[in-house]
Amino acid sequence: MIVVLDTNALIQLFGRSSPFGQLREALRYGRLELAVSTPILLEYEEVVLRYANPERWEDVWSFLSLINLLHGTLLNIGPHYRFHMITGDPDDDAFADCAIVSNADYIITSDHHFDALIGSGYKPQPITPTEFIQHCL
Repeated sequence: MIVVLDTNALIQLFGRSSPFGQLREALRYGRLELAVSTPILLEYEEVVLRYANPERWEDVWSFLSLINLLHGTLLNIGPHYRFHMITGDPDDDAFADCAIVSNADYIITSDHHFDALIGSGYKPQPITPTEFIQHCL
């Protein structure tokens, strides 16, 4: 199963008392493929550095690199087309574009801007981390 993690979901994976440990472990053990793009990775870095510190970003980057090295489950997607699906927050378009181009099953997010994908005809659908854990893991 291919997923795209919105930044809000990614950040929640790495808290000490994260309620989304099952999701992190599914990624760690190669049970999910994670689609990313350069704009997504840059946003991950920007937000982690804004709210944490360089060491936390190094931890996140090491995790992403490790899952790719061990399982080849980090899919680096380079969308060449912009779908302009997320009108409420244009920065979120990078996630929707990556999800559509990678044919992802879900965008894991707590952001309601992604509701624009519901009923749009595109395969990726938004789902909260809690719903994903309950229904897909």
